[in-house]
Amino acid sequence: MVMPGLLYFALFKYLPMWGILIAFKDYLPFRGFWNSPWVGFKHFDRFFHDPVFWTLFENTLILAIYNIIFFFPFPILIALMLNELRREWFKRSIQTFIYIPHFVSWVVVVGMAYTFFSSEGGIFTDMLVDAGMNKVNFLMSNSWFRPMIILESIWKESGWGTIIFLAALSGVDPTLYEAAKMDGAGRIRQLWHITLPAIRSTIIILFILRLGTFLDTGFEQIFLMLNSTNREVGEVFDTYVYATGVQQGQFSFSTAVGLFKSLVGLMLVLAANKLAKKAGEQGVY
Repeated sequence: MVMPGLLYFALFKYLPMWGILIAFKDYLPFRGFWNSPWVGFKHFDRFFHDPVFWTLFENTLILAIYNIIFFFPFPILIALMLNELRREWFKRSIQTFIYIPHFVSWVVVVGMAYTFFSSEGGIFTDMLVDAGMNKVNFLMSNSWFRPMIILESIWKESGWGTIIFLAALSGVDPTLYEAAKMDGAGRIRQLWHITLPAIRSTIIILFILRLGTFLDTGFEQIFLMLNSTNREVGEVFDTYVYATGVQQGQFSFSTAVGLFKSLVGLMLVLAANKLAKKAGEQGVY
């Protein structure tokens, strides 16, 4: 039973790591991997001295922070609210409803965003105009690009993210709630003193793992939402790697950019895990 999982990680996670060596080479496809010359940190030096680096870093960092602040707590809040529902059929119906968006592709999600928020014929935009408000060009606005990205992520993935937290909540001993009721504790105090402490370790572990992909802002979603008017705030490391690596054929340079992003995630995981252990938590290792 373990073999399929091991094969998956070996073939798609560990074996491709050999390819990061081309970040230190001037890789030429017609010469092959072994015959391409070593250039050391040439591509890293070029990237760090490129004026576009700080624009990419700022855009990626802001979106990553927004994801941590607004998106990460949402599955926890939904799980806590679902845990308070007493009618099992109603709880399962809500769970099914909020799980469905996870299985919708980003192409469909962005298509829905265009249908609702397009400046010409958008349903929500027309409603604002009918209500006497000024027309807002949501899809072309720099100020609305990041909120749109976060709202789409919350709608699509927050329901699916509740699964682990609901599983952790199912392990809470019911007698703790009964004892709290006998002591006069209301719903809020039970939530604060029993429910949250019960899932604290789960929250911390998932937070540490989330930091590992801190700079992964979601290539497909952002690529589909980008246009010539919002590129100034929407261009991130992932889309830049695609543009330089796939479209322009600069394989070594784009690999160096991706490796830099991965190293940042690794350092964040190590730092967060160390802080969690100092705080008395188990951490991820």
